[in-house]
Amino acid sequence: MAEMHTLNGPSLQPLSGGNPQQLVILLHGVGSDGDDLISLAPYFQKILPDAKFISPHAPFAFDMAPQGHQWFSLQEMTPEARLAGAQTAAPILDAFINAQLAATGLGDDKLALVGFSQGTMMALHVGLRRANPVAGILGYSGMLVGPELLADAIQSRPPVLLAHGDADDVVPVSALSDAVAGLEAAGVPVTHHTSRGLGHGLDDEGITKGMEFLAGVFGIDLEAMAAEQSPA
Repeated sequence: MAEMHTLNGPSLQPLSGGNPQQLVILLHGVGSDGDDLISLAPYFQKILPDAKFISPHAPFAFDMAPQGHQWFSLQEMTPEARLAGAQTAAPILDAFINAQLAATGLGDDKLALVGFSQGTMMALHVGLRRANPVAGILGYSGMLVGPELLADAIQSRPPVLLAHGDADDVVPVSALSDAVAGLEAAGVPVTHHTSRGLGHGLDDEGITKGMEFLAGVFGIDLEAMAAEQSPA
């Protein structure tokens, strides 16, 4: 049963040392774990020093290797299998989000979901079905699961940024345009970025775009921040 799973993983408290003013949940890809994607947090901390970052391990053991975690199995690579898997994992992630918001005393408007690959699939699937819109969804190298169901299932339309490498041989870059089309059809404000020559991974350009996106959705003035940090 989905409700029997309780997620946990590494976290970073606000760099400022104060109480969290924002919450960023990082969702890793299949076969990985939360210790991997938490490595993004130090980049994002530069523009979100008051944010708490947490990177939960996906709830299921990776079933194609002796280690790692997965949100759902990829042994069947059909759209139907992906949808069924996302639907099974969704209540687990939703409960984790609710618990983290309650623990920090923050609302959905102070939450950003950041995903990579299968984590992007989960961020989109869950984030767009929450009654209250999250601040934003940032997805790397992923896809939109069950686009044909989104129009009926969607409950909120937060801003979305999707980034992808055009040399991705795991999740083809065509998944980016398909996801953008599906999100736009459902009325979701979406922007996208393609990194030339990048495979199934992250690069400095994509991370920078992500930092700018997160600053924007949380109302952070990067120019003012830079001016404050510059020596007099």
